[in-house]
Amino acid sequence: MDKVETLKQWISESNRIVFFGGAGVSTESGIPDFRSVDGLYNQKFDYPPETIISHSFYERRPEYFFRFYREKMLPLGFAPNITHKVLARWEQEGKLSAVVTQNIDGLHQKAGSKRVYELHGSVLRNYCTRCGKFHSAEFVKESVGVPRCDCGGIVKPDVVLYEEGLDQDTIEKSVRAIHNADLLIVAGTSLTVYPAAGLINYYRGNRLVLINRDATPYDGQADLVLHESLGMVFSQL
Repeated sequence: MDKVETLKQWISESNRIVFFGGAGVSTESGIPDFRSVDGLYNQKFDYPPETIISHSFYERRPEYFFRFYREKMLPLGFAPNITHKVLARWEQEGKLSAVVTQNIDGLHQKAGSKRVYELHGSVLRNYCTRCGKFHSAEFVKESVGVPRCDCGGIVKPDVVLYEEGLDQDTIEKSVRAIHNADLLIVAGTSLTVYPAAGLINYYRGNRLVLINRDATPYDGQADLVLHESLGMVFSQL
């Protein structure tokens, strides 16, 4: 029985599926991956991306931060792909209990998923650091220099920067969902970014599936490993 057939059978037998996804889920929508060869880490800026998208750099050089952010991290106008759509359908069918994502692009919600735990926040939510007013991603995209609210405060994306902690409520809900899952599908992530990667250790079941083009540190722990593109696998599901 080939691996995709095994996965199909497990999916049909499960009704508390949790999907844990990383950048590889969105690359097939055309959004560049952080660490791939043509991803953000190989672009030409004066500092490494980890430096630019750190909290201290944002505080120190907000104008530079927003230039990079607008150019490289504000993926607007992209459409959900087959993976996003299949997951939304599973949720509607009552098979999928949650999506836990490291992505900040909001494509899961765009595809129709309702229970999405965004570990690293979302570019679609932006708040004034002074008065708390909400601003759209388009507002940030179209503003010049440092985006400012009517009150004069800086409008900051609700995205977790390096040196910032993850939202505690989001982590707790993710842990609970993963702990209670009867099938955990981990896909499109190198599983090297913590604390996010460590969350899969809360899974207690015996159906841990890894789908990623390259090997990950968790391959040895998985019950099923597919080194394939997500589009190839999900188009068969």
